[in-house]
Amino acid sequence: MSPRRWLRLLPAIFITYSIAYVDRANYGFGAAAGMAHDLHIGPSTSSLLGSLFFLGYFLSQVPGAAYAGQRSAKRLIFWSMIAWGVLAAATGLIRDVPLLFADRFLLGVVESTVFPGLLILLSHWFTGRERSRANTILILGNPITVLWMSIVSGYLASSIGWRGMFIAEGIPSVLWAVVWWRLIDDAPRDAAWLSPAERDAIEARLALEQQHIVPVRSYREAFLSRPVILLSLLYLFASIGGYGFILWLPSMLKSGSKLGMVDIGWLSAGPYCAAVIVMLIVSFVSDRWQVRKGVVWPFVLLASLALSASYLLGPNHFWGSYALLVVCGAAIYAFVGPFFAWITELLPRNVAGASMALINSSGALGSFIGTYFVGYLNGATGGNGASFLFMAASMLIAAGLTLTVPRPSVASMRARERSAPTRAERAL
Repeated sequence: MSPRRWLRLLPAIFITYSIAYVDRANYGFGAAAGMAHDLHIGPSTSSLLGSLFFLGYFLSQVPGAAYAGQRSAKRLIFWSMIAWGVLAAATGLIRDVPLLFADRFLLGVVESTVFPGLLILLSHWFTGRERSRANTILILGNPITVLWMSIVSGYLASSIGWRGMFIAEGIPSVLWAVVWWRLIDDAPRDAAWLSPAERDAIEARLALEQQHIVPVRSYREAFLSRPVILLSLLYLFASIGGYGFILWLPSMLKSGSKLGMVDIGWLSAGPYCAAVIVMLIVSFVSDRWQVRKGVVWPFVLLASLALSASYLLGPNHFWGSYALLVVCGAAIYAFVGPFFAWITELLPRNVAGASMALINSSGALGSFIGTYFVGYLNGATGGNGASFLFMAASMLIAAGLTLTVPRPSVASMRARERSAPTRAERAL
């Protein structure tokens, strides 16, 4: 089936998620670069500001995904990009703390549509045997963004201050929205750049996969099903540890060393550089052998063990502890592409989009809990030990929950095998 899907859609989707991720991850740099001092914000208030993004994100996921699935992911993401660019830049202009609370919350609301909307879009374009790799290219926008953003934000915060950093990193999304609108189509049937044979081949393969998934009549039935409940809990606990790690990594590195912000920026990039390599390998293995559960739980467990070991080494062994944080960062990201491919193999298309949003919103709730309590524990204890153990325990629970999720039906697995394109179809 058409290789042009990969060349046209995935770079645009990657860039879109990358731009979105800047505005949720750069708060940690603003906090470390003097934002709290300038606005007279205490540790608990700073933690609440960081986590309010995820509260807004949590509350708006399912309605946004329902619109993307039933109407248009393309249109929803276009308007979201414009809104989040304005709100992200406003973070650098606001001087009143209550307004900053509102800005961070609303930023979470408008960005909540992006990830489930992009996943739904990918499910309309790529088959089950391609989806882990396609999802991973989308999700690579996360660690690659944090990798370059860690370096750029360190320089920007050092040279033009935290206010200038927020403004400079908020503007690109408004400009990119125009490019997005011209490049993206909601489904193969809408794409004038594909031949009729290519459109028909893609739609036929996707339809064949759906025939062998157990039907689910309504969102309520899907949301109360055992797989969705377990996957939601799994992602909640994984995100408590994962986003606590992502948002507060610069502050944790700074408190464990005497390095400046530029050096902290370079060190913060390390875990994400490792994550990019590991994610590509894991997604290829997951698609090649059609393994989802078997690549999810080992990496969630590895993240937990690496954090625990980093805590045991302590601040007196900074570089050994940092190496374990690199392992943890890679493991946190490695499982996400196969995880979201797994969801689409357990549920039919009519409810898969909203179910992914519910699961992702559970992750956002976990992110809210993780970012708040990690920041709170760091401030309350004056160190990182308690927060490391909190994150490690959360990911250990997530690894255990993974083992309880049922596998797709045998009929569904055989249908995916039959839906693998022939050599002639791959040439289209």
